[in-house]
Amino acid sequence: MRRTHRARTGRLQHPSTRARSMSAAATNRSTRAGALPPADTATMRRSAARALPPEGEEPPTGEALEQLTGLLRGHMELIVPQVEQAAAKLPRDDVPRYCALACLGEARRKLSSQAGEGEYGAQAHARRLARSLMALCDHYETLTGIVMCLACDQPIRAGDVSQPYDHAGSSGGAASAGRVHARCAAAVRRR
Repeated sequence: MRRTHRARTGRLQHPSTRARSMSAAATNRSTRAGALPPADTATMRRSAARALPPEGEEPPTGEALEQLTGLLRGHMELIVPQVEQAAAKLPRDDVPRYCALACLGEARRKLSSQAGEGEYGAQAHARRLARSLMALCDHYETLTGIVMCLACDQPIRAGDVSQPYDHAGSSGGAASAGRVHARCAAAVRRR
């Protein structure tokens, strides 16, 4: 059974429609004011992680999956204009700008696509949205200069004590380089 909510008009709305309209309204308000509010990439990443559970854990199903998909769409609709705005500030021949614009095109294609048939198709669609949202968060952080802690996925703000972290993957190709809060350093496992 699908849950619905009554909008101000009194009509029933599906949760994903409601999330899209809420995110569009927030974007419209902030655009009218001039600058967009900063994206909450930590919350967006936590939502995306729910669609990309670690190996051995079950992804959401049924109504929980439907709600998560609507939430991911809402997050993407919020961050797309923010990445566009940040990219527009860079020179036309700037490589990070070019990469961000390519990611925006891919995100728009995924937002316009529909889930495949059945539970597996819906889970695959949610995973695609989640991966695209993570990439948008990465581009947003790169273009705006936000530094995220690799351990807790929270911003490292001015005045926070942090330290560099560099970890080469065991396969030789994967690497994680960045910074971690000093308080998080003990939580980061070294392999």
